[in-house]
Amino acid sequence: MNARSSALPDFPWDLLEPAKAKAAAHPDGIVDLSVGTPVDPVPPVVRQALADNSDTPGYPLTAGTPALRDAIGGWLARHGRTSAELGVLPTIGSKELVAWLPTLLGVGPGDRVVIPSVCYPTYEVGARLAGAEVIRSDSLTALGPDRRIAMIWINSPSNPTGRVLPVEHLRKVVTWARERGVTVVSDECYLTLGWESTPVSILDDRVTDGDPTGVIAVHSLSKRSNLAGYRAGFVGGDKAIIRELLAVRKHAGMIVPAPVQAAMVAALTDETHVDEQRARYAARRDVLRTALVKAGFEISHSEAGLYLWATRDEECWATVDRLAARGILAAPGAFYGPSAARHVRVALTASDERVSAAADRLAEPFTD
Repeated sequence: MNARSSALPDFPWDLLEPAKAKAAAHPDGIVDLSVGTPVDPVPPVVRQALADNSDTPGYPLTAGTPALRDAIGGWLARHGRTSAELGVLPTIGSKELVAWLPTLLGVGPGDRVVIPSVCYPTYEVGARLAGAEVIRSDSLTALGPDRRIAMIWINSPSNPTGRVLPVEHLRKVVTWARERGVTVVSDECYLTLGWESTPVSILDDRVTDGDPTGVIAVHSLSKRSNLAGYRAGFVGGDKAIIRELLAVRKHAGMIVPAPVQAAMVAALTDETHVDEQRARYAARRDVLRTALVKAGFEISHSEAGLYLWATRDEECWATVDRLAARGILAAPGAFYGPSAARHVRVALTASDERVSAAADRLAEPFTD
């Protein structure tokens, strides 16, 4: 094992295997609510675009086809509510970008990357791969005048908590970062899944005053369009940062396959399938939230996104074990940061039948 791989944390999902085996032993089978993996069909319009463009023997453009760049730019203008002219770039899903972004932007030893105190584990992994130091903080004031900070991650709606950051908070982050020459990266993969509040993009004119300098937003089609298997993501924002990313990615051969680029155009220009999928998730959310509350769980935040952030005010692994005994697999909060060790993350990504089964099992008394 080399020094870089040994510096990485254990892959969190490997630690969940014993609980998964326990849940799988349930007579009626497992209800896996641990990972946000889509289970519903890929929209027909997207599948057709993929098939129609399957005969593409040449190398695709790293920058994306003109049609895809236009589709991404149009989508960001509509949903990001920005009037700015943005740089855009398709990516091979969003996780690879999150993991390699610090390295791609030249962050390295001696630099610091700020991540939320409770967050997606790959933010930390990406900083460590680059050899940078990780700081977990939700407070800009606590960071002080540290000039070694090179990048700050924000995530709204949050994975795992579902918390939505308001315009005022986002403006403060952008102002603070610009004063120090720090790049702001906003993970907005759940932007279109607002339930009890409306998520705001970091690119919104109310945040940036129409100037995206120093700011980029990361997006994914995995959740909104059920395209996790397609590895279809994109990033948009400051043109200079996007140009830098494009130059490095061209050298590294980080290219989205041509049929997937065509499928992305179809997905980004059709909202009907998005509305239908939102309705599915809304219904499942109502069933799971009601069942969890009746079972004695408290739901924290969770006003947006694809998860319910739940607690029984006990150590998270104890909760995971209790749920596994009922054939339900949830993700322990400890995966997302030390301060999250009394919560579990419950995903909405299971079929209607499995969600109904989970609700029935949650009705059983939690006496063990």
